[in-house]
Amino acid sequence: MPVPAPETWRRLAVAMTLLAAIVVGAPKIALADERPTNTPFVTTGDGDDAFYCEERRLGYWFYCARPEQVEDDTDAAEPPTSSAVEKLDAITATLRELKARAIIEPTPANVTAYIRFQRRQLDQAALFSDVWQRAIWQYPELDYTLQRPVSTLGKRQWQDARKAERDAAMRSLSARYGLFYFFAQSCGACEVMSPIVRSVTSTWNITVRAISTDGGPSKQFPDYTVETNQRARMGLEPKVTPAVVLWDAKNQRAIPIGYGVMSADELQDRIYLLTSKDAGHDF
Repeated sequence: MPVPAPETWRRLAVAMTLLAAIVVGAPKIALADERPTNTPFVTTGDGDDAFYCEERRLGYWFYCARPEQVEDDTDAAEPPTSSAVEKLDAITATLRELKARAIIEPTPANVTAYIRFQRRQLDQAALFSDVWQRAIWQYPELDYTLQRPVSTLGKRQWQDARKAERDAAMRSLSARYGLFYFFAQSCGACEVMSPIVRSVTSTWNITVRAISTDGGPSKQFPDYTVETNQRARMGLEPKVTPAVVLWDAKNQRAIPIGYGVMSADELQDRIYLLTSKDAGHDF
């Protein structure tokens, strides 16, 4: 048998090597209907990547669908802070607890803790008081003492101005108002009040009608009349004497001034306020 030439052997070896490489490295082509059941099918909403994501079996390590975004909770709203009222309530509760602990268990540590905490609150209160006073100095509309002075000099000046204003109102009072004075002979307070009523009505020329509730006379009002249910018609308490009532002739109505003993200044002040000042405008 003839032996092949060396060139022939060389060509044969190269051909076999190429054939083996083709057989080993050739990819397996699978038809569309031959998909293995154990290989996951990756879907995508992107039509342009249908071949890449659907026809090619890329396995679990390839993601064609974009993973959902996980919300970051780091920017979540922080819980609301305690209000000023809650903080003040907490301070009060702590102070009471420390005080109770110091009383029940009066150890040096408990007593010292209570004193220190109380002192801090006293300092805070002193700061509040100081800022309050400074605010009043800077904003006069907040200073009530400008309306009602409390200093000796300021109060005296305010009282003088108020008395002048009251006297001016009392001088013109008799043109519209009269006075009912209810007394009783057996009433000790009436013995004190009768001269006061007489003095005020005489000073301002106010017509006064004295009414005896028990029929007894009065030294100050000899021309008195006996009561015939006048107090009940005016809506007054029928058993209280002495009683002073203004009568508004313009509006035909009774204005109770007060019961019991009053000084002349107090009686005039009440008459002035009830006839010249609306409620809420003099306080």
